Amino acid sequence: MSNNYETLYILRPDLGEEVVQQQVERYRTLISEHSATDIEVKVWGKKRLAYPIKKLNDGVYVQMNYQASGKQVAPMERAMGLSDEVIRYLTLKLDRVVAPPADLSPLTEIPPSPITEAVVEDDGISAED
Repeated sequence: MSNNYETLYILRPDLGEEVVQQQVERYRTLISEHSATDIEVKVWGKKRLAYPIKKLNDGVYVQMNYQASGKQVAPMERAMGLSDEVIRYLTLKLDRVVAPPADLSPLTEIPPSPITEAVVEDDGISAED
């Protein structure tokens, strides 16, 4: 049975743009060789990490969404775990894919309620006490 998966992985920040593209293509090819379909890859670019990983403060984030079975995901995760270029990876099984709505019309504005009178209560304590 085919499920929807999302894999987010972080590459070392010192890799050149050409090497990053080679790594992206490597994992895309690896997952497609194992019969995954609907592969979408988004390179987020270099971003600051929340905490240092392997003494690195930045990383190149890559997100991959695809349809596959669990057995098809395992070889890619194994390759990422053995790679020196990948510093972290995480694969999530998605329950469903949420498509953006077709009509993105603006919401109707709700008129503000009129304020008729401001109420100020005096508790009897002054600033001088």
